Amino acid sequence: MVIDVARLLEWPFEDVRQRYSERDAIFYALSIGVGADPMNEGELRHVHEDALDVFPTLAAVLCHPGPWMADPRSGIDRSMVVHGEQVIELHRPLPPAATVRGRTRVTGVVDKGEGRGALVYQERRLVNDATGEPLATLLQTSFCRADGGFGGPQVAMHPLQPLPDGVPDTGLEMPTQPNQALLYRLNADLNPLHALPEAARKAGYPRPILHGMCSFGIAAHALLRDRPGATLRLIEARFSAPVFPGETITVEIWRRGAARHFRARVAARNAVVLNRGRAILDG
Repeated sequence: MVIDVARLLEWPFEDVRQRYSERDAIFYALSIGVGADPMNEGELRHVHEDALDVFPTLAAVLCHPGPWMADPRSGIDRSMVVHGEQVIELHRPLPPAATVRGRTRVTGVVDKGEGRGALVYQERRLVNDATGEPLATLLQTSFCRADGGFGGPQVAMHPLQPLPDGVPDTGLEMPTQPNQALLYRLNADLNPLHALPEAARKAGYPRPILHGMCSFGIAAHALLRDRPGATLRLIEARFSAPVFPGETITVEIWRRGAARHFRARVAARNAVVLNRGRAILDG
């Protein structure tokens, strides 16, 4: 299989409409660890229906276009694709319940060279289906490890910012639960890698791994815990290593005005699992 850049840029995505309820929004927050301390009233607003404040990274699991890269016409070896980077820009708070519409497109393809893989950039725009108001824009970079060397462009489109020099201003420990992947998968991603020990072993892991987007949501949780009452406007990060459910993630944060730079580590394995993280918070 060989990637055809022109075909990917014109891929015929259909709009995806999805209805989510207050229950769905609450479940998502619980699945990334919000409300683990039921006496933390600041977090109860994300997990209780009274004046529900939807956790912002719920946008990540709405209107997913599905496993389109598995289509042979894409020229992509889907079995070798990993999630490389993610950006979520929130245009307004998500309603407690709504029907949303998502439109996905491929915005660029980068050829890293023979044996070095390729990057496929996707944009998903979410709008309120009833009003047409924009809710969020998601940019995803997929690293297609087996598909380099097709003669495409070689300049990265959306390079993430490096972390600031010096030590972080704070570090928050965010425990995960042994069954957390089994919960998170019910949001959108039923990949057996996150649930079945045999599937994990075939992929080279000793046991199922946590979804990268769950780790991403946990990092957002830490950032908002560090600045209570703030509104998340943007969050981005690079996925650099897996997390095993039950491990503790330490989110290290550099405070720079409205910006927060961060990385996430599993100290027990000295593994950086999210890198080049940046968030913009208001309020």
